[in-house]
Amino acid sequence: MSKSVGRPPLTLTPVETAACCSPLLREPLSAERAEGVAPLLKALADPVRLRLVSIVAASEGGEACVCDLNDAFDLSQPTISHHLKVLHDAGLLDRAKRGVWVYYAVRREVLADLASLIGGEG
Repeated sequence: MSKSVGRPPLTLTPVETAACCSPLLREPLSAERAEGVAPLLKALADPVRLRLVSIVAASEGGEACVCDLNDAFDLSQPTISHHLKVLHDAGLLDRAKRGVWVYYAVRREVLADLASLIGGEG
């Protein structure tokens, strides 16, 4: 008796899900796609994280040193680092270590995909 081997279900990261979904204004998201995009929106739904993304995106050269980000908030360095980790893990920020400092850059294509998904443009 032979068993047919099926393919495992396609698993997309939140970033890939946002990039591939039709805009909300054109057709409803499936439950699976909504689950896939939600981590990106959850990461941005915190006021500190939203400000961090904004500050990094508006920084000269499109990147910011963690040392400069700490000064923009009345929060401890570990708290800022936690928020940056959440944004990085969600796929919204890239990071690069240079010497003792870590620099963050916004993944503009991910924000563009989210904007397209929510706004229906594109």
